Amino acid sequence: MPNTLARRGRRRSHGDGALFQRASDGLWVGRVDLGWIDGKRVRKTVYAKTEKECRRKLKEVQKAAEQGVNLNAPNRTVSEWLTEWVRMKSEDGTRPTTVAGYKWAVDLYIVPVVGRVQLLKLTPSDVTRVIGKAREAGRSPRSLQFIHGVLRNALADAHRLDLVPRNVAKAVKGPSVPLRRVRALHVDDVRALSRAMHDDPYGPIFICGLMLGLRRGEILGLRWADIDFDAGALHVRRTLQRANGKLMFMPAKTVRSHRTLPLSGSLVEILKEHRRSQEGAMATAGPDWIDHDLVFASAIGTPLDPRNVNRRFTAIRTAAGLPWVRLHDLRHAFATLLVAEGVPMRVIMELLGHSTINLTMNTYAHVLPEAQEDAVARLDGLVMGDDQDEKATEATDEPGKGETDGVDGLGTPLGT
Repeated sequence: MPNTLARRGRRRSHGDGALFQRASDGLWVGRVDLGWIDGKRVRKTVYAKTEKECRRKLKEVQKAAEQGVNLNAPNRTVSEWLTEWVRMKSEDGTRPTTVAGYKWAVDLYIVPVVGRVQLLKLTPSDVTRVIGKAREAGRSPRSLQFIHGVLRNALADAHRLDLVPRNVAKAVKGPSVPLRRVRALHVDDVRALSRAMHDDPYGPIFICGLMLGLRRGEILGLRWADIDFDAGALHVRRTLQRANGKLMFMPAKTVRSHRTLPLSGSLVEILKEHRRSQEGAMATAGPDWIDHDLVFASAIGTPLDPRNVNRRFTAIRTAAGLPWVRLHDLRHAFATLLVAEGVPMRVIMELLGHSTINLTMNTYAHVLPEAQEDAVARLDGLVMGDDQDEKATEATDEPGKGETDGVDGLGTPLGT
């Protein structure tokens, strides 16, 4: 009788598990020894169509086992798996704020509806029930999308670990989120805000949002070491976030969030003046000053509470007569003004630290028509300018033409 198992490929190191290709159907098989559980030797087997995929599954199983996931638990419920999954995510380097979001969705909207369902018996209808209950609770479309995404991601990890045969959440179409039109700040609005910020102790914070498009957390996480005055550059490397009730400095969210921004001459002077003011505060605080090298700090050098920054901005926007403006709208104002000035979208994407050009395009698409009209008008002036100048000259040379009404034959004011 022919052997249905054929071992192919390189020998694996001790502890890496067995990896071979099955001759009967060509599938790659990986086995990991999980040790002794309840007096029995336990092994986990994974299957894949390619060696590379099987090797990846083996590594994920080994990592999950190291993080305490019970890969051999019989009749695991959705609640039990989600508890393990959240713990696994908290230990694999996921940002604390992201894990807090996962717990919010799991504890309030997923477990109360399907927590007692056996993981293997979860159906697309159950996923739909989760979304429906959250919708009845008044959650916004974006929150519904997030809740669905958390369940989908948790089941994707369960599928990769061969705990379930398929990801049933993928069979349910995610809630649609209406495209949010960013309300643009006009030049007059920006000037009103700038006047209200003048001489305010928090003014430089808001100027950085307006002139650099920085997020609140990015501004509050800035260190003086991140600013190169000689080169006129500012490096975004980290962010200040609140997680589990505590303020924490964390690396910028994505690779593109780590970026270097040019500083204008006026902003360099504003920041230098702010540093001189901070040096005065340091002298006043004396030994009570706690040095974090923060650009924007409290009276004793500690991080500013983001909520206090928001409160101060509320007072400034009220003084400017713009009660609808949020602090984050300063970032939008930065982007919309650049669009209006004809700056390429990819450049704006890089300045904002967006992960994709689609995010930038979708967020600021409403500003494009005005910018496109202006670009076409400029092109018309470049292409047709010489011809129009010649016609205007001819019109003024002819007696009685162009001198009385002050416009050329195209209705364009002369001398503009």
